[in-house]
Amino acid sequence: MAKDIKDCKHNCLEKQKMKKEWSRNWEKSKQPRKQRKYRFNAPLHVKQKFMSSHLSKDLKIKYNARSLILRKGDTVKILRGNFKGESGKVDRINIKDEKVYISGITIDKKDGTKVNRPIHPSNLTIIEANMDDKERKKIIKRKESK
Repeated sequence: MAKDIKDCKHNCLEKQKMKKEWSRNWEKSKQPRKQRKYRFNAPLHVKQKFMSSHLSKDLKIKYNARSLILRKGDTVKILRGNFKGESGKVDRINIKDEKVYISGITIDKKDGTKVNRPIHPSNLTIIEANMDDKERKKIIKRKESK
């Protein structure tokens, strides 16, 4: 009986360890909880890829791509939520929380201070891409050649 208890404890500890791990080999799942777990536990170099937004119609034709990873300095338009239709420049990107902060998009706190409102990149469209970065130019060239 004592051996069974030890085995149970050992199995429970293994399951707890497995919950924290992120698998690079994970393919897909129909279960939303597993999809959320994959995104939540992903390392930052993978979460960076989740920070992409669709391009506007003009930029799709220009760059021959559907979407790009957001960068600081991009001009974006908000498609969903209370600020729908408004546009502004990307001030800050929080990869860990998968949120984007846009200049001019603020909310008032109870004490009267204004704070930038975090927005998910899926709710944005890139209107103007910041092309100062050499790496981004390489990415666009690679996408154009496909």
